[in-house]
Amino acid sequence: MTTELEKLLESARAHLYPNYRQPELVMSHGQGVYVWDTSGKRYLDMYAGIAVNVLGHAHPSIASALHEQASKLGHMSNYFYNQPNIELAERLCRLTGMQRVLFGNSGTEANEAMLKLARHHFYSAGQPDRYRIIAFANSFHGRTLGALALTGQDKYREGFGPLPGVTHVPFGDLEAVERAMGPDVAGIIVETVQGEGGVLPAPQGFLEGLRRITEQHGALLLVDEIQTGVGRTGRFLGIHHYPTVKPDALSMAKALAGGVPIGAMLCSEKLAGALPPGSHGSTFGGNPLASKVALAVLDELEKQDLVQRSASVGAYLGERLEALGRYKAVSGARGQGLLRALELSETVDARTVVTDLREAGVLVTVAGGRALRFSPPLIITREQVDEGVAIVENVVGKLS
Repeated sequence: MTTELEKLLESARAHLYPNYRQPELVMSHGQGVYVWDTSGKRYLDMYAGIAVNVLGHAHPSIASALHEQASKLGHMSNYFYNQPNIELAERLCRLTGMQRVLFGNSGTEANEAMLKLARHHFYSAGQPDRYRIIAFANSFHGRTLGALALTGQDKYREGFGPLPGVTHVPFGDLEAVERAMGPDVAGIIVETVQGEGGVLPAPQGFLEGLRRITEQHGALLLVDEIQTGVGRTGRFLGIHHYPTVKPDALSMAKALAGGVPIGAMLCSEKLAGALPPGSHGSTFGGNPLASKVALAVLDELEKQDLVQRSASVGAYLGERLEALGRYKAVSGARGQGLLRALELSETVDARTVVTDLREAGVLVTVAGGRALRFSPPLIITREQVDEGVAIVENVVGKLS
């Protein structure tokens, strides 16, 4: 007899586009930091949908916000204002120090908007030849063609033809940035921690140096906070660890609405006219449903002091992962807040380890080829960290 799981998997293989490598299981439901598949097996979620589910799964505040707003007004388009979106824009400006917000539905869209903002700013200023962007090796900024042009990893760019207008230089190398600068450079885009590239924090002085270089050359500093924002690194934004560095624009998404699709491009007042009406837009961007949920997430962030918890529990997770360096299968640990990586030795297949961990009941992802990436919900406790790390230790210990 064919089981329900077998029917679902058969349908998935027949109808879903096969561009993901998904295991032979179907997730059913979640609660807090745990999720269950349709067979009833429980997993400790230590990646949170790639740094998205900051409040964990099935959080009552998100469910309540969805129900309340869906019962009133779900979508209107940007032909009209809506109250949750206005309130969210004001809140984000206060939390980030920016002055303007343009909403979309994803991190890629936020970066596309930021790329268009930088180029159109100089076009409007009578400098149409100033469009080149400097980005960094190992960076990740999205998969649409514009965001892909910014991404500094060949494996994502291969096969999509020429992606001009972007110069990639080594992450952390200010001298290389200086050499790449020119009168045609509109801006520099950077992550404070390269998440997809392997959870690589910016070297000391690097972000301050980028701000200095952009100011000297009249270019814009663009910060990608898609993975590092909303408390992930122990501050509301990753760039808030560097109080002297204020970007001209930044992008947010992922955790902003705790799992409901949303993206946001924020900028300073001087760029408020860079994208005039008609130059950019989004049918669903800023819809009241996503905006209301984002407000609920930000409320919980404040009520539970989750940014501080990210800092303290994240430091504890870092210590526990560093202690695993005594095993031969591990070459090191790094990260910031609750965005951490356990680097595996060159002889270890990271994807096999991810599979072994999943079978043992822990969910993590691979970043940068050889790193296990930990980005759990911000509500995770030290006891749950201990639970997860004990399983990781068992798996890597056997490999050693």
